[in-house]
Formats: sequence, structure tokens, C-alpha cells
Amino acid sequence: MPKPDFSALLRRSDVFGHLGEEALAALLPELQWFSLPGGRTLFHQGDPADALYLVVSGSLGVFDGPSERVRLVTAGDSLGEIGLINGEGRQHTARALRDSELLRLDHAAYEALVQRHPQAMLGVARVAIARLQERMRGEATSDAPRTFALLPASAEVPVRSLAMQLAMELERWGNCVLIDAEHGAGRGSDWFAEREAQARFVIYLDSTGDPLWRQRCLRQADALLLPALAAQPARPWPEASPMHPSRAGHRPRHLILLHPGRQPSLGSAQRWRAEFSGELQHHHVGGQGDIARLARLVSGHARGLVLAGGGARGVAHLGALRALREAGHQFDAVGGTSIGAIIGAGVAAGWELEAMVESFHRDFVEGRPLSDWTVPMVALTRGRRAAAMLRRAFGALEIEDLPLPFFCVSTCLSGEGMVVHRHGPLWLWLRASSAIPGVLPPVLHQGRVYVDGALVDNLPTDVMAGDGIAHITAIDIRAEISLLTTAEEYATPPWWQLMWRRQDIRRPGIVSTLVRAAMVNSEGPSEHRRERADLLITPPLDHIGMLDWKDWQRAMEAGYLHTVKMLENLPPPAL
Repeated sequence: MPKPDFSALLRRSDVFGHLGEEALAALLPELQWFSLPGGRTLFHQGDPADALYLVVSGSLGVFDGPSERVRLVTAGDSLGEIGLINGEGRQHTARALRDSELLRLDHAAYEALVQRHPQAMLGVARVAIARLQERMRGEATSDAPRTFALLPASAEVPVRSLAMQLAMELERWGNCVLIDAEHGAGRGSDWFAEREAQARFVIYLDSTGDPLWRQRCLRQADALLLPALAAQPARPWPEASPMHPSRAGHRPRHLILLHPGRQPSLGSAQRWRAEFSGELQHHHVGGQGDIARLARLVSGHARGLVLAGGGARGVAHLGALRALREAGHQFDAVGGTSIGAIIGAGVAAGWELEAMVESFHRDFVEGRPLSDWTVPMVALTRGRRAAAMLRRAFGALEIEDLPLPFFCVSTCLSGEGMVVHRHGPLWLWLRASSAIPGVLPPVLHQGRVYVDGALVDNLPTDVMAGDGIAHITAIDIRAEISLLTTAEEYATPPWWQLMWRRQDIRRPGIVSTLVRAAMVNSEGPSEHRRERADLLITPPLDHIGMLDWKDWQRAMEAGYLHTVKMLENLPPPAL
């Protein structure tokens, strides 16, 4: 079989696209063209860095360790630039996520090319420096998938309609080609490579259940889309590959649960997720808006919302959300800590803003969840009022049942440190995320002790960024809460002196001390987490105390006015 002409691919590449015709002509004979089946390792961590590779078709994953993917390498991209220049061993392991074709440029051939055409070093050096800078900043590049296998759980799933609607939504970011068994059966790998080169996205659709075509879809896909009827009993997939991450080649797996109505049916996500092992994302789809969100999430264009903790000051989130909605901002995923997690759960549940305001006034202002004081053997309050309030608000909802992807953060005092909750009873983990040590008793669950997430991560933009969310809006509660005093003492005076308060002596109260202490530890890393936000909103809240729930309207108004002012000079969101 004659070797294809790869000139067009080289001109599009970052490493060789700057070369002139003479240098390209000298480069082409030095490139070795070969195939790498899906799942096959290209090189291991520690191997000699003896070549640079350019992906012609397919995709490869670059892994730190056996399963942590740090980069997706797709057609037209390269890997191995750093080792080609510094001569060090491979820093990561690379393996094919799907059937792939590559071009290899040996180290000796590269040096010979540079001798004749020194400009050949420029592109390689530029890409290598960019990779090193990403590594120094601790960033993991994760290019979004371009090809998807849409493989239904059963013949009853209306998969063709789903595919057409999904393709229409993906067209917002480039042309999308839909290939089914009728068009693709019996074609060679070059035919698929050509279609993928011409399109921004390709959906490989199985609507017939043909086993051979489904295997072809699996081999061609960067990500697996697995639709099922949520109301049906959960069942294994027709083939075993999607059920385990190692068999799926560590490609992203998206379980799509189709609902007849707008609201997800309770428990359906847990039932279907139980058929899988390892990391898996699930999506509830009940209408066109859900398909648009699915398209943003799977293609790397999703918008996320992160809400910080801050006690009563966190009611400012409600005002900020009102301003954001008026400006047309929508969110595809939500996360938060403490009061930010509670309000964020309302957003993820699809509550109307007016209902959220009414609920929080009723539960936090009138309900006074921190008023069940007790003898402080564990905490100042019993925690029952807070738990009852959360159970009343969110009922039997599991985190998996929320229409939007959601997480909240708590601190495990049993050794784990920061814990990100994406599964289980929603009310329980919101209670854990807001358990200010000493004020609310910790949540004790399966031998572990959980308290307020603000101890370790009060603004979890890092968690949201790790989920591959492209644009992050974060609302931070940054008002100064330094404790000041006019007293000079190292021990508490007798009770009768405390009862007889002198106006010129100001001492911090026990609740203020505990709340302030709970947030100190997370302040150092918070600046880095603020930098992870694409839009950072920090309402001025110095005039409101951490537990002054009676000032809820002032906090909400401050959040609204500050956000409106911020958004005045920003372009409208691209949805």
C-alpha cells in the first residue's frame, strides 16, 4: 500500500506548520507511518525519549500512573517534544484510547533535519516550552473529545432522535457528522480518518444493534455516550467494554438517562450507575434544554457555578444569582461549600429563584436552625434543627437525582481531609458541608467524622476545573472577619465579671471565635482558587456578621448590586 501524502497534516500541526516547502519535503521521507490498536501502549513512563509522534487519526491518552489521564492527544496533535529536546526519559505513559495512526520522527532523523533546516527546531521548541510551562503551573491539559460512540442500552431507546438533536447542538462549535451502520459498515480506517479530519465532531451511531458495527463505534470514539430509558430496570450493556474504565480504555463514559418528563425519577441514576464500575458521569435528559447542556458538557464548553461558604453572608449568593439570571447566565454544573453548597443544591435542583428566597427566609431567618443550644459536650447546638431544616427542604433527594451535576465539599477528620461528595443523600452531605466545628456537631457516618468544608476548601473552583468545565463563575465571600479585642488577658475572667460588661472592653464571643477559626486554614490556598475562576464575584459584606441572619435582605441586596455593576462592562455570555 503506498504511503499517503501527509503534507496537509504537517502544515496544520503546531510543530511543523511553520516550515517552508523545502523543509517539509525533507521531513516527509523521515516520517514512519504506523498503526496503534486501541488499548496498546505507545511508550511507558521512564522509557528513553527517542522520537516525536504526530497523530494522523484516532486519539491517545497521556497518563500519570496507571489511570490518571493528564492529556488527550487527538488528530493533528503531537507528543514527545520535551524529550526530543532535553533527552530525558518519558515523564508519562501514552497509550491509544482507540485505533490510531501515527507518524514517528526518530531523534537521529530530527537532528539531521535541524542540521539542514534549523528552523525545524522552532516549532518543536515552542510546543515543548508550552508543555513545560503547563507542568510547572501544575496544569493538566485535557482537550475535549471530538468523536463519540452513541450506544443505547436497548432497542427501545429513541437513539436516532437523540443523535440528531445532539448533533444540532454540537454544530454551535463546528460541523458535526453523523455516521450510522448504513454509511459506515464495511469502510476502511482511511475512510473514517478522512471524515474525522473534515469535521469538528463525529457521532458514531448504533441504531440497529449490529454487534460488528457497535465494535467499530467503540474503536472510533474518544468518548462513550450510553443512553438508557431511566424508568426501565437497569441492565448490563450489550458489550462489556463500556462497563469498566480499563476495558473502555479510560475514555470518558457518559450515562444518559432519558426521562419522559422534565424532572428525573428518583433513584434511577443509582440503579443504572450500579451496573458500572469506576468513574462515570451521568446526565438526566427530559427535554431539548437538557440535550443542549449535554452537548456543552461532553464537548468541553460547559459553564460551572461555584459558591463559597460564609454563614449569613452567603445569602448574598441569592442576590448575585438574580443578577446573573437577568443577564442571561446559565450553568451546566454546580458546586459549593457550607451555605454555598446549600444554595447551590437549590440551583442544581432547578428551583425558581423566588422559591429559593422564600425557602431560605423561612428556614434560616424564621426557622433559626442554630437555636437548639445544648451543654457543649460536642458542640454548642444539638444540630437537630439544622438537619430537620435540610431534610424538609430537600426530602429524599440523592445527589445523583439532581437535574444538574452537583458536588459539595466537607472535611473528614478521620484522615481523608477534603472530601468531595457527588453521591448519596443530599441533605446529609449538605449538613456535613456546613458543620462549623464547635457550633454544629459533626456528621458521623460509617465510622468517619465530617465537618465544614470551609476548613480545607471554601471556594472549590479547583474541583470544578478538574471536571473539565470550560468557564467557571465563582461567588466568593471575602469580607474581612478578623476578630479584634480591647481586652488584655490570657485567661477568662470569673463569670460575674463577664456578666458585668464594661463598655470599653470588647471580647470575641465563643461562636465568633469558632466560626473564624474554622475558616483560617483555607485562606492561604484560596487566592489560587480565586484565580481559577473566569468570572469572580466578591460582594462587599463587611457590614454583615457571619451569623446575622436577620440581615439577610441587606446581604442579598449587596450581592445583587455588586454583581449588576460587575456585569455592566462584560459581554453577554455565549450559550
